[in-house]
Amino acid sequence: MSTQQSVKLSVRGVGKDFQLRSGEHIQAVSDVNFDVHENEFCVLLGPSGCGKSTVLRMIAGLEEPTAGTLSLDGHEILNADRERGMVFQSYTSFDWLTVRQNVEYGMKLNGVAKAERLERADHFINLVKLSKFKDAYPKQLSGGMKQRVAIARTLANEPSLLLMDEPFGALDAETRWNMQELMVSIMESTDTTVVMVTHDIEEALFLGDRIVFFSTHPGTVLEDKAPAFKNGQRVAKKEDVLTLDGYAEAERHIMKLMREQGTEDLDA
Repeated sequence: MSTQQSVKLSVRGVGKDFQLRSGEHIQAVSDVNFDVHENEFCVLLGPSGCGKSTVLRMIAGLEEPTAGTLSLDGHEILNADRERGMVFQSYTSFDWLTVRQNVEYGMKLNGVAKAERLERADHFINLVKLSKFKDAYPKQLSGGMKQRVAIARTLANEPSLLLMDEPFGALDAETRWNMQELMVSIMESTDTTVVMVTHDIEEALFLGDRIVFFSTHPGTVLEDKAPAFKNGQRVAKKEDVLTLDGYAEAERHIMKLMREQGTEDLDA
């Protein structure tokens, strides 16, 4: 991964307020600032309720910021569009369509010609290692396979930015680390740029080229840095990253931040 990549996503002074039924306003996030570079895997991490998913939804164009600006490739984000693809924690495949038909679905809506749809669908199905299951239906797949379908479908639409909201949170431990390793492989074989929300420290350290850590509610960026123990490189296997010099210290540091922010929330 090159450290000389240009800025892909810019988040500047972003805040978000929500109005309750009572008329009271709740500040979810305040003065959020960070950049994401081309082909970077950026992880948004922080205590529960810190607003990281709210920030992701604003990047997706599903929520409007109350303050500040978000821009992709220098253009302000004003609404949802296909330049930003979203993978959610819940499975989103259509039960009545096969794997290939699910992957083709977005392309069909976007008017992609049939021959190109088939070619791109097969390419991304192969990328997520589901070629043997391309004619299967979602009910015949495991949870991890269903998420691979969602990733393939999103990538097939060729988004400029892939957004992921705790996409592996519902999976068992073995499937989860297999999916994490798959994402490393995808990052290495494509020019994909990813912003992912997680609450899992180990996942963040394994996947993240950059980790943006949020303070407790209202969320703001407390720390924004690349994991130094990786030396700017990605690690293909989960067990290998756990033994790198500096990994344990990085994990302890983030656990300390998480504990401190969680305590602040309880004292508030």
